[in-house]
Amino acid sequence: MTEGTGIDIPDDEIEWHAIRAGGPGGQNVNKTSSAVHLRFDIRASSLPDDCKERLMRRRDRRISRDGVIVIKAQRFRSLDMNRDDACKRLLELVSESLAAPRQRKPTRRSRASIRRRLEQKSRRGRIKALRRSPAGDRDA
Repeated sequence: MTEGTGIDIPDDEIEWHAIRAGGPGGQNVNKTSSAVHLRFDIRASSLPDDCKERLMRRRDRRISRDGVIVIKAQRFRSLDMNRDDACKRLLELVSESLAAPRQRKPTRRSRASIRRRLEQKSRRGRIKALRRSPAGDRDA
């Protein structure tokens, strides 16, 4: 299974199960198995090790603790279209974890922004000080 993303996942690494779908379809929905469960074992796959690691670290409800991706596709009434949909969703998930995330460079605040913040704080302090009653008027 290959898409324009450059990912090549052999068909023997994907496990398919046809299941009955819910939703629209009339009486035919009770007779045919048009939904698909796709199972893909990350650890046993031929993906690069760094990609496997990023996939395992993802917090995604479709990835089990054992490292198996389970995708249920029942958007369409056709089994073939649901298979294609599940493949697309698997490829999207894998392609997102192929590229290493960019490292964040810590930035510093500019001197002007620090100065503006301090000026604003002192301005608010002066406003609040004017609200206070004079020292001689306070109850002892």
